[in-house]
Amino acid sequence: MINRVKGTYDILPDEIKKWQRLEEVIRNIAKLFNFDEIRTPIFESTELFHRSVGESTDIVKKETYSFKDRGDRMNTLRPEGTAGVVRAVIENKLYSNPSMPLKVYYNGPMFRYERPQKGRQRQFHQFGAEIIGAKSPLADIEIINFAATFLKALGIGDNVVKINSLGDRESKENYQSALLEYLKPNIEHFCSDCKRRYLENPLRVLDCKVDKENPYLVNSPKPIDYLSDSARIHFDQVIMGLDSIGLVYEIDKFLVRGLDYYTHTVFEIESNLATLGAQSTLVGGGRYDNLIQSLDGPDLAAVGFAFGLERLVLALDAKEEIQEPFIHCFFINLTDFINNNSLEIINNLRHGGLIVEYDFLNRNLKSQFKQADRLNPIFYLIYGDEEANKRVCRVKRRDNGEQLEVPLENLYQYLVRSITSNNCSSGDCSGCSGC
Repeated sequence: MINRVKGTYDILPDEIKKWQRLEEVIRNIAKLFNFDEIRTPIFESTELFHRSVGESTDIVKKETYSFKDRGDRMNTLRPEGTAGVVRAVIENKLYSNPSMPLKVYYNGPMFRYERPQKGRQRQFHQFGAEIIGAKSPLADIEIINFAATFLKALGIGDNVVKINSLGDRESKENYQSALLEYLKPNIEHFCSDCKRRYLENPLRVLDCKVDKENPYLVNSPKPIDYLSDSARIHFDQVIMGLDSIGLVYEIDKFLVRGLDYYTHTVFEIESNLATLGAQSTLVGGGRYDNLIQSLDGPDLAAVGFAFGLERLVLALDAKEEIQEPFIHCFFINLTDFINNNSLEIINNLRHGGLIVEYDFLNRNLKSQFKQADRLNPIFYLIYGDEEANKRVCRVKRRDNGEQLEVPLENLYQYLVRSITSNNCSSGDCSGCSGC
């Protein structure tokens, strides 16, 4: 038997409803914040990720899935979404749109070769958003608010918004010099990864999970203490904006994120849900003002975030969810499907937007009801020779057992009116223009 590749998994029918719910909320909140969807290829030129994510990052050094195609070109399965979006913006000259800044979101699979664990797979899914072409701190506020609102819409609470600033190019250069000077006599007290990062990417030392309690790390210089005047003003305005909308946050001086392209504001939202374990960060992001120009595009500022959907599914699993009807109707047939108009009735209801299921296996009446109950319908539709002769359908509500005969020509209108009335706060549809 051929099994799935390690680090991948199947999303089976029983679980797919959670994913569909996530995708629906993504579309709704993106619309609320006026973000348009963008879809980029699953693989790109390897050079794109080396130049954007950074040669010295763990992603590029150890985790990318790269391959040479028949044209002797090196390609890489995308490990993250921002680089591909930026490439698409440059190549298609989206920056020339008069309605800039550009606000886009993406949702799809990403690939990293790392140790599979709870909430972290080698093929995983990201939902991300980018605002391109705005240096204003208002864009930082908008992107953080978008991420927090999305979690609120999912009903995932008990979160902590953590923010920090890496500053502009001047700030980062000054900070890196100070950090290198501090680390040089103390680097032997750090883990092997930090010793490597000291030579390749010193800012990543602050992000070390092994040495997070190490007093040499705790007492090390922090990026926020080396901000230039303009970078300090930018961060202060971000803070003021978050305060103005009542978004609760904490400043984490150790927060740097793992990619080379970040500048100014960086942020994460962590969950306190026990089910997530060590994978408590639900979203991370920040500003990347130099990335577009470094990829041969114009000098455009940008800011964005990315959610891991697997962790969101785990977070949703931790919530006590109310069981909702899976389908509107289960059609229980008491006679021959083919030789009466049962299929026509079902088809008409489906064309009207109702979810209708029926028995394919010629089960008896009792077994049909059992199958129906597994799908948790609002209505049983009972139809046999007697009903066919009278041109009616018996409609039975599953929740209270109420049953009546409805003429076939009125069946669709009756079902829709009943469903709509059940969703109204008053329960009374009379005089309601919405119905």
